[in-house]
Amino acid sequence: MPVVAAIPKPNAPVELREVAEPELENDSALLRVDLSEVCGTDVYLQQGKLANVPYPLVPGHVSVGTLEKIRGTVSDINGNNFREGDRVTFLDVHRTCNACWYCLVAKTTTRCPHRKVYGITYGLDDGLCGGWASHVYLKPGTRVINLEADKETFMSGGCALPTSVHAVERADIKLGYTVLVLGSGPVGINSIILSLMRGALQVLCIGAPETRLAAAKKVGASDILNFETHAEQQRLEWVLSQTAGRGADVTIEATGAAEAVVQAMRFTRDAGIVVIVGQYTDHGPTTFNPHLDLNKKHLDVRGCWGSDFSHFYRAAQIVSNEKRCSPWREIEVKKFGLGDANEALAEVADGRVLKALIDPRQ
Repeated sequence: MPVVAAIPKPNAPVELREVAEPELENDSALLRVDLSEVCGTDVYLQQGKLANVPYPLVPGHVSVGTLEKIRGTVSDINGNNFREGDRVTFLDVHRTCNACWYCLVAKTTTRCPHRKVYGITYGLDDGLCGGWASHVYLKPGTRVINLEADKETFMSGGCALPTSVHAVERADIKLGYTVLVLGSGPVGINSIILSLMRGALQVLCIGAPETRLAAAKKVGASDILNFETHAEQQRLEWVLSQTAGRGADVTIEATGAAEAVVQAMRFTRDAGIVVIVGQYTDHGPTTFNPHLDLNKKHLDVRGCWGSDFSHFYRAAQIVSNEKRCSPWREIEVKKFGLGDANEALAEVADGRVLKALIDPRQ
């Protein structure tokens, strides 16, 4: 029988459970999981910080595995049929309707009210719908992608990679720009890599702890600063000293701290762009001066919520490219078995590990 690591309710430890193998619907598949990730969202799920979560829940929204069983036809975007034994990943977002106002008029499918997400808004009652498991049930309509990349290299990016593809696109980075990334977690690290690919001349990073800042430097950050040892005014002076007194052309906030949003505006030059991607959960209110921090600076402040298939697909393509994938090989990963999921959550929550992965066979 398939085994899962489930969060039974908020603030409860993860439990191992055996569940029945699902009866496959037409045009569905059973995926044998090779690796799944542990990210900040999973920490928030365990802490009960996301609304309307269908507990008990099997976390793990980005995974890599092998198609063990297929019923009917499962195809890629080019119309090629998958076969049992193929190594794949899949878009965690499911049931985007492509028929509502947000999908068709606003063309913002990440705000589709019908979308569901494996490992987040699908609970255990919905079936094997999370990657912290021996198997995942790929429901009909799930977008499956053939994965040519090394599985650990792809998973070192994890969900942060397509999210950062979206953020960097929203940032509209021009050739020669100076980009400031606030946050040295997975989204921050991926944003550094992709900003350089986009054409940034230099990428600065403010974050913590030192181990994560070292990772930022390793993937290409031109300079780093630890916010834990530098007050806000010192951080501002540091940014100004590296940008001819103007501030960054683009700042990407990837911290998960509400006050960092205001700092992102203050660290950005007049008429610059600020992208807010780190506020996936409600971290509470913050205050700013609309005249000094925003309007007088003529800033363009853009929210960035999640990712869609285009971001996920291109992320897989980039990491599968031998000439482009090298930065992700520099990201250290730590593997945990299903029975060690609580330890994995604790290490991610404390920032002791940059990228934690669940290996169901470990």
